Amino acid sequence: MSKSYNDKVYNHSPKRPLLFNCLRAFFVGGSICLFGQGISFFYMYFFDFTEQTAGDPTVSTLIFLTMIVTGFGHYDKIAQFAGAGTAVPVTGFGNAVISAAIEHKSEGFVQGVGGNMFKLAGSVILFGVFSAFLITIIKTLLLELGVIG
Repeated sequence: MSKSYNDKVYNHSPKRPLLFNCLRAFFVGGSICLFGQGISFFYMYFFDFTEQTAGDPTVSTLIFLTMIVTGFGHYDKIAQFAGAGTAVPVTGFGNAVISAAIEHKSEGFVQGVGGNMFKLAGSVILFGVFSAFLITIIKTLLLELGVIG
């Protein structure tokens, strides 16, 4: 009985344009990355950063701009159009942080905004810092043992 029901649901459900959705995600995500590369070049040209040192201010700028766009309510419209194309770049992180803050602002600044802002992003930060710590320990041990030079 359930197999025939599932078949009916499948046959009557609208088909998703998978290829078109993938292309939109690819081009919007690529455009965000292209914009980030432009910011990186801006920092290298006007502020004398190197290719290695321009990454941190570029990421910070992208997160900040995403938070501004999310605050004005435009990021959700872009995300509805692009799907995963906006979640994969670092802009998805900025959107997650500020969306939680906006959602809980009625509870006050400390318990609402401050307490809920990093619920999703906090785990990303925690595991990122912890992973960097472990990699640094492993690299230090390998350098001390002379395995790498």
